[in-house]
Amino acid sequence: MPTPYGSRGGMAFGADELHVLRRSLAHALQSSTAPLTAVEVQDCLRLAASVDDAVQEAGRLRAFLLADLARYRAALPGSLTGYLELLQDALAAGYEPVPDDLAALRALRANPVAGALLERAQTIAERSVRRRLSTAPAPRTRLLTLAGGTDTRATDPRGAEKGGSGKESDPARPKPEPRPDDRPGRPIPTPGEVFPPRRKPTPPPEAGRAVG
Repeated sequence: MPTPYGSRGGMAFGADELHVLRRSLAHALQSSTAPLTAVEVQDCLRLAASVDDAVQEAGRLRAFLLADLARYRAALPGSLTGYLELLQDALAAGYEPVPDDLAALRALRANPVAGALLERAQTIAERSVRRRLSTAPAPRTRLLTLAGGTDTRATDPRGAEKGGSGKESDPARPKPEPRPDDRPGRPIPTPGEVFPPRRKPTPPPEAGRAVG
């Protein structure tokens, strides 16, 4: 089984594993379309599984290294020697120093090793910040809506000259017609004209007078 080697993600292969890897690469580079034998396929599958296990083991070792680095950093300045050694291994493995590392190194810059590591860590941190800024998406422009809408005086030159809305200075606008109640006409009739008094009925002539 391949095993992690060093702090840069390297792997150590055995003789049998290198033989399988060499055969797989040679077959991939050949122009022949002849398929691999069943035994060769099984060897390739076992090698792939072993490589996956080695990658996982390398991840666990890296996690242990970072955990030890945090513990030694918390125990400073008593753990100065061990912290500087672990930090050197972590930087060699691709570790990007955090603000706590930079603050600790600034406090220990009187030590020559710590001073050299501070310059190296600052360079790595600045490079990391530039890379993140270059790959970050551009912020979207937010459109703000102003309350009140558009001013009519800004679009109507006639209203802008008089300081009004321009409604009274428009000669083409028709004047409103007067209502029927406002038109001059005959006076309002009195109740006596509307309802005239009733006349009293004339009594019928008497019978004697009619005969004589």
